Amino acid sequence: MADASHTTHLEVQGRLVATDSEGYLRNLEDWTEAFAMAQAEREGLVLTAEHWQIIRYLRAYYEEHGVQAQVRAMIKHFTALWGVERGSNRHLHEIFPRGGPQKQGNRLAGLLRTKGEH
Repeated sequence: MADASHTTHLEVQGRLVATDSEGYLRNLEDWTEAFAMAQAEREGLVLTAEHWQIIRYLRAYYEEHGVQAQVRAMIKHFTALWGVERGSNRHLHEIFPRGGPQKQGNRLAGLLRTKGEH
């Protein structure tokens, strides 16, 4: 596993943005939608409207609660919004294949690693 303490940089609109070795921002204030698009491209992910809804939800949840949303909260929210099948844990993990919404989603949303992540 990569050493998360190692700093790398991602070029975002001509500016270098500091991330750890897995792509999590070093400074939360550096997040922009352009960062999310550049990081998604780095990870081989094409962002759709569904991705953006989840990214915006994750950012709003963090802003309101000061912590990342638990998967249970995401499932409840997106099941109410999209229905049982599309709001399911399975579907959320299909959308974010590299660690699901709690890892890849948080990373693209510019949030820190979740507790217990290495």
